Amino acid sequence: MLNRIDLRGGAPDPRRLLPRAQLDVSVAVERIRPLVEAVREHGYPAVREASERFDGVSPERLRVPVEVIRAAEDTLDPQVRAALLESITRARKVHDDQRRVDHTTQVVPGGTVTERWVPVDRVGLYVPGGLAMYPSTVVMNVVPAQAAGVRSLVVVSPPQKDNGGLPDQRVLAACALLGVDEVYAVGGAQAVAMLAYGATVDPEGAERCEPVDMITGPGNIWVTAAKRLLRGVVGIDAEAGPTEIAILADDTADPAHVAADLISQAEHDPLAASVLVTPSVALADAVDAELARQVPAAKHAERIGTALRGEQSGIVLVDDLEAGLRVVDAYAAEHLEIQTVDAREWALRVRNAGAIFVGAWSPVSLGDYCAGSNHVLPTGGCARHSSGLSVQSFLRGVHLVEYTQDALREVAPHVVTLAGVEDLPAHGQAVSARFPGETS
Repeated sequence: MLNRIDLRGGAPDPRRLLPRAQLDVSVAVERIRPLVEAVREHGYPAVREASERFDGVSPERLRVPVEVIRAAEDTLDPQVRAALLESITRARKVHDDQRRVDHTTQVVPGGTVTERWVPVDRVGLYVPGGLAMYPSTVVMNVVPAQAAGVRSLVVVSPPQKDNGGLPDQRVLAACALLGVDEVYAVGGAQAVAMLAYGATVDPEGAERCEPVDMITGPGNIWVTAAKRLLRGVVGIDAEAGPTEIAILADDTADPAHVAADLISQAEHDPLAASVLVTPSVALADAVDAELARQVPAAKHAERIGTALRGEQSGIVLVDDLEAGLRVVDAYAAEHLEIQTVDAREWALRVRNAGAIFVGAWSPVSLGDYCAGSNHVLPTGGCARHSSGLSVQSFLRGVHLVEYTQDALREVAPHVVTLAGVEDLPAHGQAVSARFPGETS
């Protein structure tokens, strides 16, 4: 079922040889540009027209009433409620420990620099609602934002035909459990544009979604394109594409576990990537056999099969685990599992991954829901330079510079000298004007 790529014997640049979905976000940007401009210029009518065109739903009022959000919590199955509360509790425990404290450095007597950590003021959180519904993504977006101290949170999620044009009932319930009461039934590029520019959200123009400072959360290629287009108008967390899992495994791994984990991510999307990196041909053969057994029994067998057979998925054969480590670092997976002997030692050597799941008892599915970690992670190789969503995502470092007269006098000649070197004499004058006749 999985394509095989044989890198045994070495490869100078494995990045060019590894399986990867071919997504051209730049093309998608041009396709959604008119829609984004229409939302900027016309607001509510453009948003509603786009929702009708793409979602087949056009709610008259885009904002979900607060009482509807709160009522959604009462409709939760008790087991679902308990699971969401457990997810929230564990996520809070991890993310509360990520809070940063202000730190003051005394550079010289009388001269200090304090780094303050200031939360973003207003954040828009995108929760997908296409092939699957994601109340867990509400948790993963909201918890770190709340831990960071963000003042204003707004959730957007696509309207659902089977829920009266409202977002999914479980998404609304998760918002209620987290105390979020500003929610809009809008998805896609139009939701991102509405968050970035602000818009009225009813026919009378009585209510308005105020623009946000930052947008976070995963979405499809159109959401990703809108985030790229509007980067700079607002901050974004990352350009999250289809989900991906890589597994570095040796012959100690259980092929049934490996196959199940590859399938778990493949069921997200036909473009999802599932990659096994191993020096063991025997394991590769056994995993293929397990996939042949497990996939037909899966609920979303057709979607899974499409993903596993796609160019973005495959088995990569390597000479040994050292070579495997180089390959997974080059791939920079969103989710990386290590199922090897001495798994933790290998995991600690990984440089590039969104999140690393160590050993046979830490599957990616645990991280999707209840590990306490965050599941909003960089995809498409972006883990080489980007991090997953965390409290830090919502904080800005601001320096407070405080110098006394004597401390400034002591360093003034150096400031004047450097200003002269850069031919910016007014910079030097701004200091020397404070000490007439003392600096040259």
